[in-house]
Amino acid sequence: MRHRTLAAFGLAAVASLGLAACSGGSTTTSPDGSGVVTLKVGATPSPHAKILTYVNDNLAAAEGIKLDIVEYTDYVQPNTALNDGDLDANFYQTVPYLENAEKQFGYDFEAGEGIHLEPLGVFSNKHKSLDELSDGGTIGIISDTSNQARALELLATQGLVSIPEGDGDVNINTVTKLKNFDFREVEGPQLVRSLDDFDYAVINGNFAQEGGKSIASDALVVESPEGNPAVNVLVWKSGTDKSEAIAKLEKILHSEQVKKYIQETWSDGSVIPAF
Repeated sequence: MRHRTLAAFGLAAVASLGLAACSGGSTTTSPDGSGVVTLKVGATPSPHAKILTYVNDNLAAAEGIKLDIVEYTDYVQPNTALNDGDLDANFYQTVPYLENAEKQFGYDFEAGEGIHLEPLGVFSNKHKSLDELSDGGTIGIISDTSNQARALELLATQGLVSIPEGDGDVNINTVTKLKNFDFREVEGPQLVRSLDDFDYAVINGNFAQEGGKSIASDALVVESPEGNPAVNVLVWKSGTDKSEAIAKLEKILHSEQVKKYIQETWSDGSVIPAF
C-alpha cells in the first residue's frame, strides 16, 4: 500500500486523469453530463457513516461530488467490496488493519491521511491517578490483539511497560513490566462493566461510552492522535478512474468544517480529529 500525503495524491490524480484522457480511457465525468461525480463509499455506521452524511449534506456539492454511502457492520466486507469494484472507497479502518488485510488477501489499495481517532483511555473506580498504582495491583486490558497492542503503547507512555524493539508482536507476554502489577485480559465490552475488579483498565472510547464513562471527563489518561497509527483513514483502490473525485473527498474530510463537526458531535471525546 502506498500511503501518500494529500498533496502527493492530488498530483498523482491529475497525472492519471491526463493519461486517461490521452488514451481515451474513462474519466470522472458523470454519465448525465452534469459534472457531479458520485462516489460509492462503504463505512461502518458510527462515526464513519455519520461523518460522511454530514459531508454529503453540507460540503460535497460545492466540490462537484455526491456520496452514495453504504453501511457495513463488519470489518471484512468493505474491503472485499472495494476490491471487487462495488465501492469507490471505504472509510472505517486504520492503516495497520489495512496493511494486514493487504498481506492476507493481496489487495492493492491506497490510503489517505488520518481523519479521526476513537481513543483509548485509562479508567479507574478506585484511584485518581496512575501514580496510585500499588505493588501487586491489577490492570484490565482488552483481549483483542490489535487493540491490546494500542493499550500497551498507551501504558508505555506512562512508564508502566517497555515495548520490545523490532517488528514483533506487542502483547502482554512480549512487553516488560516496569512496575509490579498483573494484567487481566477481558473482552472489550466487558472491561467497563468489570472496572471494580481492577485498579485500572485501558478501555476503548466506544466501550467506555456504552458503560456510562466519558473519555473527556472520566479517563485518567487518553490516547493521543498525534502520529498514532490507529487513526482512521479513507481508502481507495489503486488506479481508480475516480481519483480526482476521491482527492476532493479526502480534502473535505480534512477541512475545518469536518473538524468542528467531529468536536461538536462527540464532545465527550469518544471521537477526536486527527488533523
